[in-house]
Amino acid sequence: MTQDHLLIQIGYVLSGLIAAAILFLGARFWLAPSIASAGFGIAESPPASTGFNAWLSVKGTRDLAACLFVILLIASGSPRLLGEFMLIASLIAFGDMVSVLRSGGSRALAFGMHGMTGLVIVATGACLIIGAR
Repeated sequence: MTQDHLLIQIGYVLSGLIAAAILFLGARFWLAPSIASAGFGIAESPPASTGFNAWLSVKGTRDLAACLFVILLIASGSPRLLGEFMLIASLIAFGDMVSVLRSGGSRALAFGMHGMTGLVIVATGACLIIGAR
């Protein structure tokens, strides 16, 4: 197995794990919005209400769609395209990190969960792009 092939395999495995995590998070925002909201890290989230839960379902829908994009790109068999998508998709995690920080939320959660997730997504994209060269 060549080094490029190994990088591509690592990238595909990480992409699959990321898709599974996004699926879980999106479903949680639909099925248990209060729990999902509390775990996200934004300070002083409002109490559960019909309106707030509707906004959380919007986030859940976007997460589920992002999961399907990753699955579609995995199935396409184009590691470079999947890698490029992952690099762009990392902006979601970094944006979440900034949102938590701007709200006065937990810095540990912002950097530890959202920031590290963004870095893992960047590393995944890099594996795929470098391996596909």
